Amino acid sequence: MNRKPKIVILGAGYGGIMTASRLQKSGAYQDAEITLVNKHNYHYQTTWLHEPAAGTLHHDRTRMRIDSVIDTNKIHFVKESVVEIKKDEKKVILSNGELEYDYLVVGLGSEPETFGIPGVEEHAFSIRSVNSVRLIREHIEYMFASYNNSEEKHDDALTFIVAGAGFTGIEFVGELSERVPELCEEYDIPREKVKIYSVEAAPTALPGFDEELVTYAMNLLESRGVEFLISTPIQEVKADGVILNDGSEIKSRTIVWTTGVRGNSILDKSGFETMRGRIKVEKDLRAPGHDDIFVIGDCALIINEEINRPYPPTAQIAIQQAYTCANNLKALLAGKEKLEEFKPAIKGTVASLGGKEAIGLVGDKKLFGASASAMKKVIDNKYLYQLGGMPLVLKKGKFNIF
Repeated sequence: MNRKPKIVILGAGYGGIMTASRLQKSGAYQDAEITLVNKHNYHYQTTWLHEPAAGTLHHDRTRMRIDSVIDTNKIHFVKESVVEIKKDEKKVILSNGELEYDYLVVGLGSEPETFGIPGVEEHAFSIRSVNSVRLIREHIEYMFASYNNSEEKHDDALTFIVAGAGFTGIEFVGELSERVPELCEEYDIPREKVKIYSVEAAPTALPGFDEELVTYAMNLLESRGVEFLISTPIQEVKADGVILNDGSEIKSRTIVWTTGVRGNSILDKSGFETMRGRIKVEKDLRAPGHDDIFVIGDCALIINEEINRPYPPTAQIAIQQAYTCANNLKALLAGKEKLEEFKPAIKGTVASLGGKEAIGLVGDKKLFGASASAMKKVIDNKYLYQLGGMPLVLKKGKFNIF
């Protein structure tokens, strides 16, 4: 009796969980043994993490148990950390054991990009997981709670530095600036005592985004007290603040690092050729020279040939890759040689700014304020529907559209 091929999916981020979901819905589990590996027993919405980090959304709203969206009778789930991929032996080494595979899907996600700047790993917070954002929220609340309980008032306790004014940085600043008045009232602190700095090395916030939308976002956030330091690289992060490229220093007990991500370091450790931790994949999403390994999400590097630059590693692209990856795995199981090529279809980009405010570009239409905020929630709910249908939308969706 011929054994079934083994498909192993590493990571339950947007790409991994959606690949597993598509394989389950297509009935691929009847033709293969499918295993999903993740270090937590839940999947979480990375694109929502800026909200619990600022304390405007409970962290449990961002996560869902894997066994609530995947039938673990059809797709085996292993709660383990991945240590290494031994591609020549077709094995994955886990923190406690190993798995063999015939086909591997690498969706291990990203790590913060520090650009080699001293002190980032030691002294800065990062928005990267449910646990990391819970720590940020608790730290911010502690800074407010401790301020009036100190005989000597330290302004650096109420100074918040957000390094990076890309999407994550701007969305976090938006939520934080929206919450600060509530914290000031709760802890009897004058609003003018609180300083929020958005520090960006590039010549503009939201680099590469529409200029009119960027101006709207910056004006709105400045009206809430955010101070932008643009074209201002950070030279060093210290326990009590940051040193800027011109040698000046901002004292702060809270530095949140949002300057971008790189692929998972496990890929380098496993001997793959990478660029900033990402594998430049073939058109069918396979790793060059490895017909049995697919790479998706933050670990995959795909060039936008129109501008000869990589596509940014977004949730939108990871979800689309999952559909192509699942289709190609089904084709391989059916003995087909010709696989589907992945072609990103960028439908739009929306950035929340806290409260009922957002900016967005959908097709060629610019969205501002409440209409952009409503579109953001529709996009979030659509993903939940794709993953788990209406029950998941009703359980985790955002219904305060307007």
